[in-house]
This record gives sequence, C-alpha cells and structure tokens, in this order.
Amino acid sequence: MSTVSGPPPTIEFHGVSYSLSDGRPILHPLSLSVEHGETLVLLGRSGAGKTTLLKLVNRLLDPSGGEVQVNGRATSGLDPIRLRRGIGYAIQEVGLFPHLTVEKNIGLLPRVEGWPPERTHRRVSELLDLVGLGAGLGSRYPHQLSGGQRQRVGVARALVIDPPILLMDEPFGALDPITRTEIRSEFQLLQRRLKKTILFVTHDLHEALHLATRIAFFEAGRLLGTYTPAEFLGDPHPMITAYRNAFDAGPQSRPDGSG
Repeated sequence: MSTVSGPPPTIEFHGVSYSLSDGRPILHPLSLSVEHGETLVLLGRSGAGKTTLLKLVNRLLDPSGGEVQVNGRATSGLDPIRLRRGIGYAIQEVGLFPHLTVEKNIGLLPRVEGWPPERTHRRVSELLDLVGLGAGLGSRYPHQLSGGQRQRVGVARALVIDPPILLMDEPFGALDPITRTEIRSEFQLLQRRLKKTILFVTHDLHEALHLATRIAFFEAGRLLGTYTPAEFLGDPHPMITAYRNAFDAGPQSRPDGSG
C-alpha cells in the first residue's frame, strides 16, 4: 500500500554548529527542519543563538560544522547573492534607506532584478495595500512615518518579489505594545493568505504563542526541542517552566529583562 507524502522540508539544518574565530561556540550542533508553509518561531532569551541560526540560512554567516539546506540544496554550493534575493528578510531596525521614498525602498530589489518600472510600481502599490498602508504613502520618506508604519514597509519590502521563504528577526520588537499586537495580528492574517515558509526570531513568549506553527526553544546556544504552542505550555522541562513563569510574573522577571 503506497502512502502520499507532503512536500519535503523547505529548510533543513543537519548537525549545524557555529563558533567565533576564537573558537567560542555560539551554536552547538543541532538538527532541525522547517516545513513548507509553516511559521517556525525561534524562541529564547537574548544571546541564545536564534539570530545566528537565522543568518545561516541566507549565508550572512556560514556554519562551522554541519550543513544547511534550502529546498534540498546545500547553501554552501549556492551563490549568496542569488540565495538572498530569493529569501525575504525583515529585521527589528527595519533598515530602510532614509534618502529613498517608501515606494523606492520597497521597489529597490525589483529594480535590481530588472523589472520594468510599471511592473515595479504596480507591485509596490499592491503590497502597500496588503500591509495596510495604502498607495498614498509611497511618496513619503521613512522619517515621515510612525514606527508601526515603518515596520509595515519593512514587511512589504521583504515580500516584494514574492519569496517563498521569510526570515524575520524581532521584526516588531521596537514597537509599543498596542501597535505590536495590532501588526502581529495583521501579519498572522497575511500569512494565512500567503502561506510562506517563515523563520521568526523572538524572545517574547506571547508573540511566539500567537504566531507559531511550532516553537523551537533555545538556551545558551543549544536547541532544547521543538513544540506546538500547546506542547510548549505544558512541557515540564525546568528551563521551559522558568521561561513561562518569567513571562507570567511580568516584565521585571523576564529572561531578557525587557518589558
């Protein structure tokens, strides 16, 4: 009797580790798969190795050991520039160019890729609507936008050439709590429509529970395990219990010391 299997994992880490030039380990050997269309949240305190793992996917860093695969191909054999152009990347600081308008910030990669101007303009307008901004903001500069609006522009830029993979590093971390709640709810609705494969870094337990298909929990450069949100809430591991309790206790007790 034959069985029908789903698509293979989009991203795979096989025995991957990373150390600094002085030999200090940042990531201990780990194996992990990111399934097609899922949102895998990398959760853990600051310095746990989450961002390092993220950067190994698009070759901002190369592993010290093991192999990273994207769509079944080892990233070590791929051109880093071409690899990055096929992966959306959104970070907390947004990284918008202050001298470019919103439209030109979002449309930068399509122009590099040689898209005709009318196609680029059409795609930018579509994305501004998609992230809840509206085409009227396209002529503004980043300093003329609120923090929440700049984050939305950052998400739009990450989506502009419709990449199947999104890497998101604390993308909403600099926002006030109300705006952060609003934008992550909008992002969750967006993901339901677009079905991207997403690696999402956060230290915020509530954000992880809200957005994750699965949670990969990191502590001191080690992957402790992967869990559904419900499994994470019920896992008795002492470090996971302490992490949950820190968030229940309020901002002053959180593992990263933040609010």
